[in-house]
Amino acid sequence: MNDKKDQTSQEDSRHLNLAQDPGAKDAVDGGISRRGFLGLAAVSILLAHGGQQSPRSESKNGIPYRTLGRSKEKVSLIGLGGYHLGKQADPQESIRIIRAGLDEGVNFLDNCWDYNGGESEIRMGNALRDGYRQKAFLMTKIDGRTKAAATSQINESLRRLQTDRIDLLQFHEVIRATDPDRIFAEGGGIEAVLEAQKAGKVRFIGFTGHKSPDIHLKMLATASKHGFTFDAVQMPLNVMDAHFDSFEKKVLTVLLKNDIGVLGMKPMGDHFILDSKTATAVECLHYAMNLPTSVVITGCDSLPILQQALQAARSFQPMNSSQVAALLAKTAKAAEAGQFELYKTSHRFDGTYANPQWLG
Repeated sequence: MNDKKDQTSQEDSRHLNLAQDPGAKDAVDGGISRRGFLGLAAVSILLAHGGQQSPRSESKNGIPYRTLGRSKEKVSLIGLGGYHLGKQADPQESIRIIRAGLDEGVNFLDNCWDYNGGESEIRMGNALRDGYRQKAFLMTKIDGRTKAAATSQINESLRRLQTDRIDLLQFHEVIRATDPDRIFAEGGGIEAVLEAQKAGKVRFIGFTGHKSPDIHLKMLATASKHGFTFDAVQMPLNVMDAHFDSFEKKVLTVLLKNDIGVLGMKPMGDHFILDSKTATAVECLHYAMNLPTSVVITGCDSLPILQQALQAARSFQPMNSSQVAALLAKTAKAAEAGQFELYKTSHRFDGTYANPQWLG
């Protein structure tokens, strides 16, 4: 399994959007309209929900906790991203970061079967020894679209993480219009995940993606057609997504209507939003926290970066509409063409594009 920096070298820099693939866009649009899956009303998420899901009384060591959708699980407002933990040069430092986060009040841990050739899960598994597993709400992801591939990856993740139970298992990188149908087909990945859930290996089920809100909507609609509702959905939510091909504007309302846990990722667009010089790290984190997110997942590859995230969570106060508008005004111009959201506009973040064999 290749490192994501290796994947970057394979990037073709072409801008990817559904308009370049009319067939895919028709499939997405048609899928939603045929199923009549929850009309998307023009609702102001910020005004209706900003900050309301973070009562200050629900906290651990000053870290606010929110409810993960209808699961009713309580999760920390900040979550530790697994990819960056595997990039840290010193494995022991990764373990110190994870344990420090758990000791400070964070309980949500993010990971994936393919992160850093499995190193991210191996390090997290080592960190969760000595009683730390009991402190964590453990999430990981798989790439397998077939039952066989998904089964193999689930079992490998359990082994690496040194646990017999994953709290939330998610289908990773739902970034193609064909992914939902493959996952829910006969012999598809959903069969493996449901079997793992029945066996007690998995508690809750979700999916992630960073490419297109329309593909997220198709995944939700396809699940609905098969009588299934996800427990959680992960997507980019940040100060630039709000302006460009927006998950916030298109998907968030649907998740809230169905009481599906909202996992915000890429609050800083990896580091690219910070590179734009339009918003600070804390502003980026606070914007994502101000949405009705259950948890905001951020990469922490050092103890100082972890402390920055912890302090952002502890200092968060609900933003009013004027504060939100002022922040969005600062980022509007830079966000126009998605140049700082490369996960939407290039293959740079698409591990399964560089490694299609992971899909099965």
